[in-house]
Amino acid sequence: MPRMLDVSDDVRAEIGDEEADRLLAGANAPGNYDCTSCRTPGDSDQERTSTVLFVGEETAVLAFAHATCIPSQVVPVSEEQLQGAVRSITGEDGGPAPDPLPAAPFGEGGQADPRQATLGVTCGLVLVEDDLHPALVVEPSGPIVRPGSDSQVDEFLTLLTEQGFAPVVDMTKLPDANPGWSVLVAMGRLHAVLQPSDDSAQQTAWWQAHQPLAVTEGWRTAAHRTRSVLVYAAPAGAVGHQPREDLMRVALEKAAAQGTLVAAMMPLTGT
Repeated sequence: MPRMLDVSDDVRAEIGDEEADRLLAGANAPGNYDCTSCRTPGDSDQERTSTVLFVGEETAVLAFAHATCIPSQVVPVSEEQLQGAVRSITGEDGGPAPDPLPAAPFGEGGQADPRQATLGVTCGLVLVEDDLHPALVVEPSGPIVRPGSDSQVDEFLTLLTEQGFAPVVDMTKLPDANPGWSVLVAMGRLHAVLQPSDDSAQQTAWWQAHQPLAVTEGWRTAAHRTRSVLVYAAPAGAVGHQPREDLMRVALEKAAAQGTLVAAMMPLTGT
């Protein structure tokens, strides 16, 4: 019996017409599955189901999702991210939350200076314009200097404003969109914050988790509803790692009042 599968042109181009036709005919396609987006059960015999292809440098993994959650699509990820996602599916990924990677240069290419501080990322929901929005709060562990500079002056906010982030003066207002930036969530976990690269058709990771970072069901649900994520950033010590969302909101408002908070709204990439 044919499955109720959606196979996009991009997915078909990656897997080939023969395999795509086999999927649509019911071969190699599961009846029951766990949605790669919302992580709840699905049934391709009873409801429209999207095929989602995660593509790394050497590996590709085909997953399935409710068509009401996300359309059929190809999601490019790094090989390390893809292997981490596979481990999360097979239940082998039971470790602690990932450590942040070094802060990458802001669109200037090359590798991050090893003397640079690392970026910490906290996930939470914030109430803006009478609606709950998924948010990331980015705060380095120490001063961030301009790549190639010998100065020890913290230019974290300056570098971000040069890349399209805007100062936050009112936490009740949505930040503006920042074209070219996005937040990558794959298989229900946070993988990276992506920035534009010199190649306008590609993006590079500005922040990337060593292992995919689990997010709460509420955060994931809000992200799929709004298809966007609010990314707030503050210099070291301005916000801190807050254990509760209400405390995070208070810290963000304090940082905004002191002029030490910038933000941007970014589209959700992947699932």
